[in-house]
Amino acid sequence: MALAGVWDRGTLIPFPADGSAMRVAIISDTHVPSRAVGIPAWVRDEVRAADHTIHAGDFDSREAYETVVDLAAELTAVRGNMDPPMADGDLPEVASVDLDGVRFVVTHGTGALDTYRERVEGVVRAEADDHDGPVVGVSGHTHQLTDERLDDLRLLNPGSATGADPAMRTTMLVVRCSDGAYEVSAEER
Repeated sequence: MALAGVWDRGTLIPFPADGSAMRVAIISDTHVPSRAVGIPAWVRDEVRAADHTIHAGDFDSREAYETVVDLAAELTAVRGNMDPPMADGDLPEVASVDLDGVRFVVTHGTGALDTYRERVEGVVRAEADDHDGPVVGVSGHTHQLTDERLDDLRLLNPGSATGADPAMRTTMLVVRCSDGAYEVSAEER
């Protein structure tokens, strides 16, 4: 079996290339119906194919939230600045989930854009303190696809899963993780 790896805190963690890794779909800023008529078919297919889905907020409606709930095998989601109260209660502002040795800390990133990165990094670091393995921060709000490495953290923003303005295209991320190793790929159309 061929092995790839990721560096985590100075150590190369081997990654299985045999397809046995957990698949995590990461989406955000769907904005249905205010800025988009629905979630594109290819994004729906990616969510259906995933073992776990993360939504970083701004569903924009209960219907969009319920659509993602129905598509996802498992869902971790947070409230965005455009989200109404959801049918099963309000979504949290921050959520953490450990998936196959990787901690994902999810926040929308609501607030001014000029302090966005520092705000998101602060939230992620506060939730990462007690985790020995890799920590991946996931945020939304800007509608811009980003993947940034900061020392011991990785910060991801999947952009907008519907291409909602001001996004230039429809984007999402897929993370494969296994035993504390992970790899990230961007999907866009």
